[in-house]
Amino acid sequence: MALPTRVKIVEVSPRDGLQNEKEFVPTDIKVELIDRLAAAGFPNVEAASFVSPKWVPQMADGADVMARIQRRPGTIYSVLTPNMKGFEGALAARADEIVIFGAASEAFSQKNINCSIAESIARFEPVVQAAREAGIRVRGSISCALGCPYQGEVPIEAVVDVAQRYLAMQVDEIDVADTIGVGTPQRVRDVMAAVTRVVDPARVSGHFHDTYGQALANILASLETGISIFHASVSGLGGCPYAKGATGNVATEDVLYMLRGLDIDTGVDFDAVVDIGQWMSANLNRKGSSRAGNAIAAKRAA
Repeated sequence: MALPTRVKIVEVSPRDGLQNEKEFVPTDIKVELIDRLAAAGFPNVEAASFVSPKWVPQMADGADVMARIQRRPGTIYSVLTPNMKGFEGALAARADEIVIFGAASEAFSQKNINCSIAESIARFEPVVQAAREAGIRVRGSISCALGCPYQGEVPIEAVVDVAQRYLAMQVDEIDVADTIGVGTPQRVRDVMAAVTRVVDPARVSGHFHDTYGQALANILASLETGISIFHASVSGLGGCPYAKGATGNVATEDVLYMLRGLDIDTGVDFDAVVDIGQWMSANLNRKGSSRAGNAIAAKRAA
């Protein structure tokens, strides 16, 4: 199969990238990060999370962040909404898209939210319905699609089952997420092929963590199955709480560098993203984990 000529990058650093930071990131920095990402040309920025601040204190300022960003016409600003209370917050904050999430692993679902996969997804039905009535896009994320920290391997049919449940709810886009970064290219091809038999590939995205250094290879494997939407986090921000020492999300700079080498258009300004990654890492008082970003920054400084 020919590779897509254009890819949509969903930049997740303001939400997925920052949510595990132990030190509270000032609201001003979050707002500037989102504004700079939008200005760099990302068509979709995951900006905030409307979850209980008790569980995710880093995201407690979501409403404030959404109120202060400079909205760029055409940019989709997404927020995570686990329930109706979260949806009401998203609606008040004028989110363009809400994100719901269910696991493909029964063990993960039971351990994290004390219910089955089917029950967890059924809880989102009123949220999705309310979003559709309000004209808000809905993205459904399938976590642990390539492996689970508790049960290990996750059957492909379990991933397809969650995708079909999302389809039945009329979700606009479906993320196949390698939450702990254990996926390898052949498994990714098999999972994506199975999912795209029931969902239009244009509505499927890949969300890969780089825990085992497989994320870029997994993105290439996904491209080979016709997937053209990927999530990435500037400077590789975002750890994984289930895998000690994990680097978390694949770095946006590395993804852009690879796609550029494949002559795949993203509409994103690569040099601006390198600058953003270096700036954000400096704000967090550490070196970023993007190899391409750090290499370009070192070259510039030479």
